[in-house]
Amino acid sequence: MTKKHLTLALAATIGLSTTLSSCIGNFALTSKVLRWNKSISDKKWVNELVFAAFWILPVYELTAITDILVINSMEFWNGKNPVEEEMVVIDGHDARYRVLRDATGYTVTNLATGTRTRLNFDTASSTWSVATPAGDVPFLTWVDDSHVSIPTADGSWRLATPDDATLPLYALHR
Repeated sequence: MTKKHLTLALAATIGLSTTLSSCIGNFALTSKVLRWNKSISDKKWVNELVFAAFWILPVYELTAITDILVINSMEFWNGKNPVEEEMVVIDGHDARYRVLRDATGYTVTNLATGTRTRLNFDTASSTWSVATPAGDVPFLTWVDDSHVSIPTADGSWRLATPDDATLPLYALHR
């Protein structure tokens, strides 16, 4: 095999190994900037102008390099992507709550008591669950875009819609 063929085979092997290994991450920072770009206007030409400017100013290039070298590596080694986590503080009727959103759900912390509640979303079954020491307890399953299935007092499940008064957690979107 000639040196040229060996170099080509090595480059192809490396290229395929990086794309087929499922270790490339999800480029959360670049995706977040792109989502922001798409949300700034309902006029496509404005979004396209900002998109082109971000390529010229190398915003997308810098976010992609940061994703490749730092963020995706962190996601690979510890299983969490720091860019995907978002935190807000909400004033409730009885206390203030810190809500941390990540790729699989929410962690809600009562700031007065420190009590934490974890809400997990299973994408395969479209089901929201509350994490307990005994395991996740499902409380809402999406049936379609306008219907969910919720548990009843007797342990069965029933179909509910957005206007159902017994559905206070309908705001949890897929």
